[in-house]
Amino acid sequence: QVQLVESGGGLVQAGGSLRLSCAASRSRFRINDMGWYRQAPGKQRELVATIIDGSSTNYADSVKGRFTISRDNAKNMVYLQMNSLKPEDTAVYYCYYAETRYGLRYDYWGQGTQVTVSS
Repeated sequence: QVQLVESGGGLVQAGGSLRLSCAASRSRFRINDMGWYRQAPGKQRELVATIIDGSSTNYADSVKGRFTISRDNAKNMVYLQMNSLKPEDTAVYYCYYAETRYGLRYDYWGQGTQVTVSS
């Protein structure tokens, strides 16, 4: 069982920046990818960014050019640098971690961290 601990959320004005961090406990199984989802009130959870093997990244169109995902394999951590924040970025941000066990994918989720962007 992989446990995830997120940090870095908070309140920021539009145009500001925040950096989210997520620490994953060690696992003996092969990691697939890590990343971030978010869920705004009344909306479905949506993908924000993913990173595979520490280098290949994927972003939602709404955050491209503003957010940067990175990973520290030695520390088993993933980060989300969020710049030029907009009020529509307000949401609970969830870190996820995916690994493969005996050919099956397992996903783990953090508890979520609130990001609020004021106009």
